[in-house]
Amino acid sequence: MTSHPAATAPSPDDDGGARHHGEYKVPGGKLVVADFDVVNGVLAHVSLSGDFFLEPDEALPEINRALTGLPIETSAADIADAVTAALPEGTVLFGFSADAVAVAVRRALAKATGWADHHWNIIAPSVLPTHVNVALDEVLTEEVGAGRRNPTLRFWDWEEPSVVIGSFQSVRNELHPEGVARHGISVVRRISGGGAMFMEAGNCITYSLYLPQTLVDGISFADSYRFLDAWVMAALEKVGISAFYVPLNDIATEHGKIGGAAQKRLANGGMLHHVTMSYDIDADKMVEVLRIGKEKLSDKGTRSAKKRVDPLRRQTGLARAEIVAAMMDVFAERYGATPSVLTDAELEAARRRVETKFGTAEWLHRVP
Repeated sequence: MTSHPAATAPSPDDDGGARHHGEYKVPGGKLVVADFDVVNGVLAHVSLSGDFFLEPDEALPEINRALTGLPIETSAADIADAVTAALPEGTVLFGFSADAVAVAVRRALAKATGWADHHWNIIAPSVLPTHVNVALDEVLTEEVGAGRRNPTLRFWDWEEPSVVIGSFQSVRNELHPEGVARHGISVVRRISGGGAMFMEAGNCITYSLYLPQTLVDGISFADSYRFLDAWVMAALEKVGISAFYVPLNDIATEHGKIGGAAQKRLANGGMLHHVTMSYDIDADKMVEVLRIGKEKLSDKGTRSAKKRVDPLRRQTGLARAEIVAAMMDVFAERYGATPSVLTDAELEAARRRVETKFGTAEWLHRVP
């Protein structure tokens, strides 16, 4: 089921095969292109190019020399370190970085991939219990990592009012038990870190992206958030919202925060990136359910939790379904994604995972 890089690297000892070519467009920056041969397992005849800016000019041949002779198994971090060490004092890289060079090289070697190297699927929203939605995140990430499912974008839907807390959050510190009981809130712990998500049916938009870690090879943890959500910014622009990332993982507009992202990388090479954006949140109810401390509010530069989350409905005037449809359209147009559905086996695996993990008190209270 899974797809593979479009370009296949010649063998390590190939000294007369096809030239290796890799490209990386820095999010918000410039294009970096790496061309080279592989001779006896090392990089040879390296040529770096792109529409970036570099001062002084003499730094470019120094970068090429730094890359020449590197073994093809060199990690992205070591490639970046080699480039940095070779730069003349006072060198200015504008629109790219040593890390970007490493990504282009790794892509040329088919050790890192780009969006176009994969066949993407989209799963439209369907109503499922929140516990099942959370369990599916683990199951589908495993499936993509194992190569049994194409990289996939899945939109959530649910009916019961819920709070999904981060993998490392304390139940006691994050929730008001009286508010949880009063409003009938279903509390679930997910596999990724980050903060709590207050989710009533229809009041937010949640999606999960299941991908191979090769897509973010060489990209820093912080930069991977912007990289994986570039299409979302385009979709929001399409519906009239100019959004941007606030490091590390908040999505905001000039009116305030509209969403947040979280990630989890699995040992089998699969990766989960998911986002929840507020559509029409009940801020009064939210603060009755969640404990939002003064420290977190001060870090965000605001005194009121109610002002922290600005709904998409007010900013667009569109129905939630229209915004989701626009997001699906942009993703499909950008990456050639095709429709898919959850299989019976995947749903059954998720339900079993609820019984053995996500629905248990042991998992929910693993951080009391």
